[in-house]
Formats: sequence, structure tokens, C-alpha cells
Amino acid sequence: MIVLAACACLSLTSCDDVQKILGAVISNLASDTADDEGIGNGGLLGNLAADVTVEGNTLRYGSHTYTVSGDIDYTSGQFKTPTAAVTFTNVPSDFAEFEAVYQNLLGKSVQGTAAMVPMALELYARDAAVGERCLHLLCNGPATVSEITRELQRKLVPSRFSPENDPYIQRYLPAAVLKGAVPSNGYTPAKPYTVEMCPSPNGMKAAPLTGGTVTYLYILAGGWDTYQRAVDIFLKDGDDHYKVFNCPSCYTQCKQIRGTWPGLD
Repeated sequence: MIVLAACACLSLTSCDDVQKILGAVISNLASDTADDEGIGNGGLLGNLAADVTVEGNTLRYGSHTYTVSGDIDYTSGQFKTPTAAVTFTNVPSDFAEFEAVYQNLLGKSVQGTAAMVPMALELYARDAAVGERCLHLLCNGPATVSEITRELQRKLVPSRFSPENDPYIQRYLPAAVLKGAVPSNGYTPAKPYTVEMCPSPNGMKAAPLTGGTVTYLYILAGGWDTYQRAVDIFLKDGDDHYKVFNCPSCYTQCKQIRGTWPGLD
């Protein structure tokens, strides 16, 4: 419609006016294309515009950094000692950053994908719509997302049934998954934030019904009576990015806080 209107005006305007009209048409068309492709809203070009760089096992998104180290080594026989970790300076600010981190680095490894669980939980607590979008990217399907959000609605978001002062509401729950965060220090994690992981005795198993492989691991965290928080990671045959298959022990009720939680950067 914009192009037709512009063309109808050409015979009634000067050359300068024609150039202005055509310039506006091109600008509007570019804007519409950007909206369609998701630019500036978590799409590919939007991510590139945020100055994403990857050097080895480290990704930089603006001033934020994310680093993967170690491996989930099932030959080590270590089921209580960390063999892999992900460190990061900040929780992703929004979906665009979460997507960039997942697509360009963390989603490419078992431990990187597992480490994004507390990030997604924190984003959900800040904004349920954004967090749910992150979970749909991170998880293997809608059923897994529904299971997680159903619990998070009760544990992270105050309601008339569970007001903010209800001890069942644990806004600090995402921090409990991070290294150094324990009830006695108000769930204040060490910085940079670290998710420590080790293999699970369940190892790796084929999932023929879903056409892929499930890797079983533990996140080691101090917010519960048992340090091992089970996370199951799925890789579909032919894909190069992992997905979260199951992680209920990362959002089950943790120990009650002592002191005041400072929040996460």
C-alpha cells in the first residue's frame, strides 16, 4: 500500500520530493522486514548487533562473559566431585541474550546446557513471559516447559494464595543452584557465578522413542540436604544443540533462607 501511494504522488511532485518519498518507502520496507525476521527481538541480526564474540570456550555478550570448562567424564568415576563448570558474570538480561548464549556456546555442550537452568529460572522470576520463552528454547518440548512453569508459578511468584511473606515462596531458588549459595549466607553465590557439575551413575542412554540420547548428570549445590541435583540432557539424533529433558530437583523446595537475599546481577 505504501508503494502504491508513493507512485501515485510521483507525477505531482518535484524530483526532490520524489526522492524523499522513495526514501521513506525503502525505510518502511526495511523496518517491516526487520520485524518479520525478529531483528532486535532476539532474531539472528539482533544477536549480532549486541556484539557477540566467541573465543575458545568463552562467549562475550557486550560486557557479560560466559565460560565452559571441564567435561562430564563418565570414566572418572566421580559422582560427587565436580568435573565440569560454567562460570558467568551475569544472568542474561533478556531473551535475546539468553538465545545468543545458548546458540553460540552453552547449548553446544551437555554441561553448558545444564548450566542454563538457573539462568532460565531467574529470568522466569523476573518476567514470567520472558522466562517461559527461554524455557521453550532450552527444553526438549512443551510438556517439559509446562511441568517446570507449573511449579515455578507456585514457588517464585507471590499470589493471593501464597503472599510474598509465605515461606513457601522462595524467590532465591535460582541462586540456590549456584556455587557458594547456602541458607546461612542468604543464598549469596560466589562471583563470578559458577554452576559445578559431575556425572551421574546413570551415565548415557539411548532414547529410541524420541530418536536421541539422554545424558544424566548432577549439578552440585548447597541449598538442599543432598548436594546432587539431577539434570537430564537430551540430544536429538542429527542435532548439534542439547536440550533439557528433566530437572525437577533444581526447582524443588530448598532450605529456608537465613538473612536477606541480595539478588543476582
